Amino acid sequence: MATTADFKNGLFLNYNGKPCSIVWFQHVKPGKGPAFVKSKLRNLENGRILENTFTAGAKIDVIEVQRRPYQFLYKDTEGYNFMHEETYEQITLNGDIIDNADLMKEGQHVEMMFWVDGEDEKCLTCELPTYVELEVTYTEPAVKGDTASTNALKEATLETGAIIMVPLFIQQNERIRVNTEDRSYGARLK
Repeated sequence: MATTADFKNGLFLNYNGKPCSIVWFQHVKPGKGPAFVKSKLRNLENGRILENTFTAGAKIDVIEVQRRPYQFLYKDTEGYNFMHEETYEQITLNGDIIDNADLMKEGQHVEMMFWVDGEDEKCLTCELPTYVELEVTYTEPAVKGDTASTNALKEATLETGAIIMVPLFIQQNERIRVNTEDRSYGARLK
């Protein structure tokens, strides 16, 4: 068991039965009354930010969270199938814990976060790298003079089936870099 004196950004703890990480905290010693710790916690299951005030010296339950490298193999009726890159162990996840699953193609490397509680393990997140390289399978050709703006965008369908917005000069069968955090166009690749 730890106490609030052990708080640091990034510490993982069990708060009301939910795995959380500390995003921000501040020790406060008012002129009157006991000291306390104001904090912001990120719920690792759904990403929500929770604000909480702990009394100074309160006991907290620190949890073990591990990050592991996996490779996406394929999708079937059971869900998304992954293989651990070091042990070759395979697991299946449903799509609701995978951020931007439609930007993931077979062979894609991902990082998963697991909550380890004794013998039990629970996958909390499955994160793609910040940028992925994908091929444009369909986009309408741009017509010169369509717009007066230099920042005009059009829809493009990628090899994974995802649809994102790209600049007008992007053509079909070109490879592009896509930002997985905001699903935006990054660059054209050669």
